[in-house]
Amino acid sequence: MSLVEINHKRKQKTILCVDDEPIIRELCVNVLDDYHVLLAKDGLEALKILETLAVDIVLSDVMMPNLDGLELLQKIKELQPDQAVILMTGYSDKELILQALKAGADDFINKPINILQLSTTVEKVFEKQKIRQELADLKRTDQLKSDFLGLISHKLKTPATAISLFIQNIAEGVESPNDANFKQMVAMVQAETVHLEQLIQDLLYFSDATLQEEALTLEPIDLGLLVDREVFALQPAALQRQITLENTILPPLPKEPLMLNPQRISFAIRSLLDNAIKFTPEGGSVSIEGKLDANHVKLLIKDTGIGIPQQELAKIFNKFYQVDPEHTGQVRGFGLGLYYARDFIRSMGGQLYIESQPNQGTVATIEFSLPSSKPLNS
Repeated sequence: MSLVEINHKRKQKTILCVDDEPIIRELCVNVLDDYHVLLAKDGLEALKILETLAVDIVLSDVMMPNLDGLELLQKIKELQPDQAVILMTGYSDKELILQALKAGADDFINKPINILQLSTTVEKVFEKQKIRQELADLKRTDQLKSDFLGLISHKLKTPATAISLFIQNIAEGVESPNDANFKQMVAMVQAETVHLEQLIQDLLYFSDATLQEEALTLEPIDLGLLVDREVFALQPAALQRQITLENTILPPLPKEPLMLNPQRISFAIRSLLDNAIKFTPEGGSVSIEGKLDANHVKLLIKDTGIGIPQQELAKIFNKFYQVDPEHTGQVRGFGLGLYYARDFIRSMGGQLYIESQPNQGTVATIEFSLPSSKPLNS
């Protein structure tokens, strides 16, 4: 078989045919020649295949030695509830069919096998899978929208309420410029206004990022220069919290520019620096450094912050998830920065890693292959 034929096979849908009769297995290979067909002579052999390979449909006989079709069906559904299974049977026992349907069988084929029925049943189950996946995607999207709308209303309400209350107090004469705490109140409202503006900017960016469907535009990027710009832009936020923000990278990094999307890589670096500043106590430090080896370039963003508990690390890239170390429920932002940072970096062939220990700070590593090397997620 040529390399082209092998690659074509890999792109095809895969069907696992399980039957103790060699003639039936051969029939499946011949009739289902548009698919990549794997063969097993009983349920135990089928389970071993499923442990190492992903298949789209399991096509199994009911009556087999060692492990019959019904037992195989039950074990498959225990391990992979969404796995499509078609049973082949020479029996028209209603009790058996009912038992199989309850266990999650997707369809049946009667023996002796009709070639047309075999091909049309497989096509029908593939169509069911497609519809099922589309419905699941719609349900997941609808839930994400509901979660996001709830999050937006909560996040925008806090600064808006503070600003509204201050204006209301001025209008009613409760607050006066002559009061001792008036300047303090003005500073608080200014901070809430800046926060509200940042939330709206983030919201617009996230909206653009999720709705943008055109092909990703890449252009030569010097990571050293880009990092310098992002660090400069975030210096005021760091100084406000008395945090030292240091960039040790000297452009160019690397010597040969990387092909990246400028908006996406800027967003990723800015999000990681912003998180480092946000979760580092006053008087702490945040630094970004570059490392090169023969095949890769890395950006390491380090902070002396509060760190992330081990049980939280697995969740930090989830949409809307926010680490709340003090359990106040008042963490600022939408919990989308890390999700999109990793997603954007992966879309450009890179990887993002986070290492952290409580009270020992966090290290975020962005890694790209150099132009002459193979992409990390290929």
